[in-house]
Amino acid sequence: MKDLIRNYALQNAVKHEGVAQVGSVIGHLIQADPSVKSKLKELSAEINKIVTEVNKLSVEEQRKELEKSAPELLEEKPKETRTGLKDLPNVKGNVVLRFAPSPSGPLHVGHAMVLGLNYLYAKKYKGKLFLRIEDTNSKNIDKDAYELIPRDCNWLTKNGVNEVIVQSTRLKIYYDYCERLIATGKAYVCQCSSEKFHDLSLEKKACPCREVPKQKQLVLWQRMFSDLKPGDAVVRIKTDLNHPNPAMRDWPAMRINDSPHPKEKARVWPLMNFSVAIDDHEMKVTHTIRGKDHADNAKRQKYLLDYFQWEEPTHSFIGRINFEGMDLSTTQTRKKIEAGEYEGWEDIRLPFLGALRRRGYQPEAFQRFVEDMGISLSDKTVTREDFFKAINHHNKEILDPASNRYFFVKEPVEITVEKAPEQTAELDLHPGMKEKGKRIFKTKDKFYITKEDHAELKAKKLYRLMDCLNFTKKGKKFAFDSLEYENYKDKGDKIIHWLPVSDDLVKVEVRLPDNTKVSGLGEKDLSKLKEGDIVQLERFGFCRLDKKEKDKLEFWYGHN
Repeated sequence: MKDLIRNYALQNAVKHEGVAQVGSVIGHLIQADPSVKSKLKELSAEINKIVTEVNKLSVEEQRKELEKSAPELLEEKPKETRTGLKDLPNVKGNVVLRFAPSPSGPLHVGHAMVLGLNYLYAKKYKGKLFLRIEDTNSKNIDKDAYELIPRDCNWLTKNGVNEVIVQSTRLKIYYDYCERLIATGKAYVCQCSSEKFHDLSLEKKACPCREVPKQKQLVLWQRMFSDLKPGDAVVRIKTDLNHPNPAMRDWPAMRINDSPHPKEKARVWPLMNFSVAIDDHEMKVTHTIRGKDHADNAKRQKYLLDYFQWEEPTHSFIGRINFEGMDLSTTQTRKKIEAGEYEGWEDIRLPFLGALRRRGYQPEAFQRFVEDMGISLSDKTVTREDFFKAINHHNKEILDPASNRYFFVKEPVEITVEKAPEQTAELDLHPGMKEKGKRIFKTKDKFYITKEDHAELKAKKLYRLMDCLNFTKKGKKFAFDSLEYENYKDKGDKIIHWLPVSDDLVKVEVRLPDNTKVSGLGEKDLSKLKEGDIVQLERFGFCRLDKKEKDKLEFWYGHN
């Protein structure tokens, strides 16, 4: 029975990242032998004891033991195949999509959802994806965003953006189309105050400017570029004055704005619905994927499409995703950066893609998360905890097979294991990929272990330095124990990672997600890494080497 309990505990631990659950073990026991149910009272203490012992082993040790004692329990059921994305409606030929952020700052996890969907669908249909930076409103523009946004997009899509388009460089195109609309009587220059137009619109009455002759309209249009001032005139698109939604009635397309713009000197600027409709046609966009708050905008834009007899893209709208516990406001974040609260857009505490990239998150992890979410009109609330639980799971699936393992001892404490033999310890660079090679350690009697492990050592208990040796604590001293590994699993209390005391160890500093740092020592082979390399620091987590300095290595922590 003890062997059976231990095997089920090992199986459950291997499946759940090294942590077995008592309830799951009991469930397997009952399933294997229903009579166990009547004996649970007398077995519970033994089950708890064995589960505790198993949880003290590393995942690699749990797997190795299970391979020897019950290899059939390691046979994993085939994973459910991904259903993938639903088909887009109205796919007739080449699919062209666009992702269109404003340059208020770099991209955050909210942007990643919309960008990810557009990219995955472009990839699914072997279509095109345009990045269109919509910067026709000079307010709230961060000039660095012109570089940061394409960088983030190309990272998340693995260079899947076909072309980058900046709206402020296309003003002449917008002017030409606007002039054509005025000349054909589909638009007019309105000189009413916003208050007056609002009142007329509510009464479903036409603005008097609507009937001004086209030639005079064109003169007023030219004056918008010269002597008229902001607020003196706007160009409006003629729509249905009886439309049930007042916001649809003669909506504004062009305005005068003298505010400085980081890219272009201009007085007349298109508003969003005008420039979007023009660009979607010019770029031959076939499908759009965006928030459902843009549904009314699509209806406004259809007036232009109909006037020019252009085909309307097929629109897919998604519900709002509220990331609870994460501040995604670029405006507020910029203020905090300027106030010195954050070190920049890549501050490790921020939910922005640059910061997450520096922690070692992979673009495929976001793509898998987005694919799981799919296109849905339902609003969702995703807590910070749930988001990182999901994204960490996807990221671990990507990193775990590729990342080498290394020892890092934080807050090291030196111990001497009396009578320890001089030996060479060999540990796999990756437990599942023997071809990667070994890490070689020359050891004698002096070792570093973590301050935390040192504090937990108790007298007369048996401990193991991972893949090295066994020792016991006797008073304040530590003594070598020659107990063989096969017997250790029944008598040992804890397995500890370590480093030999030697001159070739490297100083390591790890920046944590709350921006605190932990310091310690790492094995010598860490010095061979390049900046940007991602490794698993044993019993600590996946970390990315952010900076190599002469006297230390600085890692950024990802997740465990």
